[in-house]
Amino acid sequence: MDYQKLINLNIKKLRQTYNLTQEEFAEKAGLSLQGLSNIERNRYQPNAKTVDNICKAFKIKPIELLTISEDNNNEEIIKNITLLLKQCTKTKLKKIYNIILIMLKL
Repeated sequence: MDYQKLINLNIKKLRQTYNLTQEEFAEKAGLSLQGLSNIERNRYQPNAKTVDNICKAFKIKPIELLTISEDNNNEEIIKNITLLLKQCTKTKLKKIYNIILIMLKL
């Protein structure tokens, strides 16, 4: 799994959940506006200190930036599945495909 993309996506979702502009979020988290913009566009990977600052500012645990939210809509779930599948070998993809076929028949 591409945890870096997941962290960046979850940071963006966190900002949107609080209905904050990038400028408001950046200020609250102690980031520059350009830094936050680069994180949200997956051009910059936040270091541990940045993650820690975000977590403290929004009173969350770092694990929350590393997990896929259960309230994701179908489009987000499909996007996350696609990210995972892109990292699989051809053999694993065939197995996953067969499992999906079986699951859909249930």
